[in-house]
Amino acid sequence: MILSESQKQKINAVLEGIESWFSYLLLILLIVLPLGEIFARNVLDTSMPGAVLVVQHLTLWIGIAGATLAARYDRLLSFTLGVQFFEEDSKLAHTAKFIACTVGAAVSLGLAKASFDLVRSEFAYPTYIMSGLPSWVAEIVMPVGFTIIAFRLFFHGTSNLKERMTGIGLIILLAAMGVFTSLATTWIIWIGFLVLFLAIITGTPVFIALGGAALLLFWHNQGPIAAIPSEMYRIVTSPILPTIPLFTLTGYFLSEGGASKRLVKVFRTWFGWMSGGEAIATILVCAFFTAFTGGSGVTILAFGGLLMPLLLKAGYKEKFSLGLVTASGSLGLLFPPSLPIILYAVIAHVPVPNLFLGGIIPGILLLVLLSLWGFRNGRFTKSVKRRQFNWRDALQSLWEAKWEVILPFIILFGIFGGYASLVETAAVAAFYSFVIESFVYRDLGLGKDFRSVLKECAILVGGVLIILGVAMGFTSFLIDAQIPMKTLAWVQVHIQSKIVFLLLLNIFLILTGAIMEIFSALVVVVPLIAPLGLAFGIDPVHLGIIFLANLELGFLTPPIGMNLFLSSYRFDKPLTEVYLSTVAPLIILFIGVLAITYIPWLTEFLPNLISF
Repeated sequence: MILSESQKQKINAVLEGIESWFSYLLLILLIVLPLGEIFARNVLDTSMPGAVLVVQHLTLWIGIAGATLAARYDRLLSFTLGVQFFEEDSKLAHTAKFIACTVGAAVSLGLAKASFDLVRSEFAYPTYIMSGLPSWVAEIVMPVGFTIIAFRLFFHGTSNLKERMTGIGLIILLAAMGVFTSLATTWIIWIGFLVLFLAIITGTPVFIALGGAALLLFWHNQGPIAAIPSEMYRIVTSPILPTIPLFTLTGYFLSEGGASKRLVKVFRTWFGWMSGGEAIATILVCAFFTAFTGGSGVTILAFGGLLMPLLLKAGYKEKFSLGLVTASGSLGLLFPPSLPIILYAVIAHVPVPNLFLGGIIPGILLLVLLSLWGFRNGRFTKSVKRRQFNWRDALQSLWEAKWEVILPFIILFGIFGGYASLVETAAVAAFYSFVIESFVYRDLGLGKDFRSVLKECAILVGGVLIILGVAMGFTSFLIDAQIPMKTLAWVQVHIQSKIVFLLLLNIFLILTGAIMEIFSALVVVVPLIAPLGLAFGIDPVHLGIIFLANLELGFLTPPIGMNLFLSSYRFDKPLTEVYLSTVAPLIILFIGVLAITYIPWLTEFLPNLISF
């Protein structure tokens, strides 16, 4: 039976609704269960058996569900360097899309097969999450999710019968190769990596690049591909990972409500009277929101349209304004509750509170350095208008935003006060931000607005967690191949000076930040550098802040720093213009990163003062 176009649309709408509401339910449960645990412990003097374990596994489910949503809307995080230079709707762009999506579909089916192998093994020899609940019940979401993503990638990249038949043929060919491990010769592997590289530069998702590399390497070494989803399951269900969707949801409640306008008003009234006051306000607002969303891209895309006109209206030149907003988008990654800090802590096995404390002074240093640039520009640019300080306006703006201003203090109290776990604190923050935006300020409706926030959060979280999980599978191969230990042995032979090692580490991490998405960089690179840092006597907390500060700088490094592309897209400016606008802030922040690297006191003072 051939369905009409209207019937297809109706079926698609029903499936979309089911998928979206499933994601909404998972996110709501992620909030409710930790809050219920707090209530049971403090009011009823009891606990909710299994609640913590259920929350950990809900993180896996929202990660996969969010990734399938991201695939539906073609919003999986991608390496889009090649397609940036193709004319939209040109034949070359269409071919690039076909290659990226077809290879992506093939790799995703390979990951689905690997996940099915894991589920089948767990079903035959079950392990249990808790009494009566086997692990395979939670893991079954992975083969289902990867299969759905494969179909969506395939149909995104093909538009007619000829293309679809060609794509199916290529996928069958790749699948057949995967069955016969005798074909896994070195030259075939190199061809596989060449195809994968071609898919990367034409825009295939980041998780496909990492998952495809992992599948090729395990196939070549005749290792079990089920190790990839096994590592994904292990990392995504770790005790701290539920904080990622919860703090991300907090950031979305704030950004989609009126928090951005209120906080901009606060910073403008309190700092606008200074030379460069509007610039300083921009820096502080960007840092505030990046700390919650964990991604500089979200800040540039969400707030660039608000902040850029304010700077231009205040009299700042366009080049300065463009550079400031682009650079400020990455500030905030060193402040709690930064998601990259949480991920680094999980991967490197460093206490999260210590890393939160370690990032505060270095983060403030970078804010101050960039603010001094704004101050200088405001002082010597004649067209910049200075505001008169008005105590009444300043206090009134602070009063209007009081519920949002105290949120960071609530989070810090929860983390360091000892009254709630990190996950419970994140749940409190998400619920609190929902209440103040929906019931106190009434900027978010309980219908369409609320669902929109949940959907956007699910898409972002899914895009991040699927990268994290697949990258962990790739990393497991590197560890099995003893790559970290071989790297350590090579470095110890050729580099004896700690100063030289740190300088090379700076260069390596900045380049890594420029070419890799931060979450995949964390999973792939941290296991390589952590043993090196230990060998050179670098404090683990200090090494973590060095790592994140350099990656933050990598976002601004030409020619392919992520912030540069996002800013070019958001403000519709040529890349060369964006490059030139960020030269000064790049140099300034590099000085700050060097200070963070070579002055350990900046990082170690607070963790040593407040020990855990």
